[in-house]
Amino acid sequence: MVAALVTGSAHRLKAGEYEFRSGESLAEVLTAIRRGEVVRHQVTIPEGFTSREAVSVLNRVDYLDGAVTVPPEGALLPETYEVRRGETRAAVMRRMMDAREKVLEPLWRSRSPGLPLANPEQAVVLASVVEKETARPDERPRIASVFVNRLRKGMRLESDPTVIYAVSGGAPLGHGLRVSELALRSPYNTYLFGGLPPTPIANPGRAALAAVLRPAPTDDLFFVADGAGGHVFAATFEAHKRNVARWRSVEAARGAEKAP
Repeated sequence: MVAALVTGSAHRLKAGEYEFRSGESLAEVLTAIRRGEVVRHQVTIPEGFTSREAVSVLNRVDYLDGAVTVPPEGALLPETYEVRRGETRAAVMRRMMDAREKVLEPLWRSRSPGLPLANPEQAVVLASVVEKETARPDERPRIASVFVNRLRKGMRLESDPTVIYAVSGGAPLGHGLRVSELALRSPYNTYLFGGLPPTPIANPGRAALAAVLRPAPTDDLFFVADGAGGHVFAATFEAHKRNVARWRSVEAARGAEKAP
């Protein structure tokens, strides 16, 4: 600080966390502080994480302070956030919630006409289902189209991730859905109950929100895995049954390859 006063740069120094290499000169140190070249920390919440998983991420960051409660499902925007050492977890969580609002509001205003969604929160619910159904960005608008078309026709969504959420709160099951789980009497079981689940099942990202509010213009009502990391779509049940049969063949072939 004496050197800063002598050089006249004290009033230009910027507070923050700095990291210096051994042997750096005092002039280099003062220049870095004057420029505000602070250490930058980042926290990433992946798309499709539940709110409980997001809180777990924040709790593992040892340079943040304070406790934080689990926010409502779907209230956060999954993204990478810059955080400061000593910042409270609650403050970071609030920024994540504010970011979701900033993204959702313009998307809702520019949504496609005639969507079967009464308000932005319903859009978040459906986007969370789309988010959990596919990790491929190019598929999200078409997956969204299937669910929008089904809602318009009064068909049940019949989405596996909603049942998984009913069973485990969104945690991986470690096995395929069982018949007993598909029969679970839960409002999240979209095989048994019509309409949307009562809340989101995860925190959807920007792309999933945009996909639901501007879905692809299709007549698709069904989709099934294609065996290559994506899905194949169909507008009729007959076509869907053929697609399912092909997927079963792929599963059977893989099982035969693994057999001793």
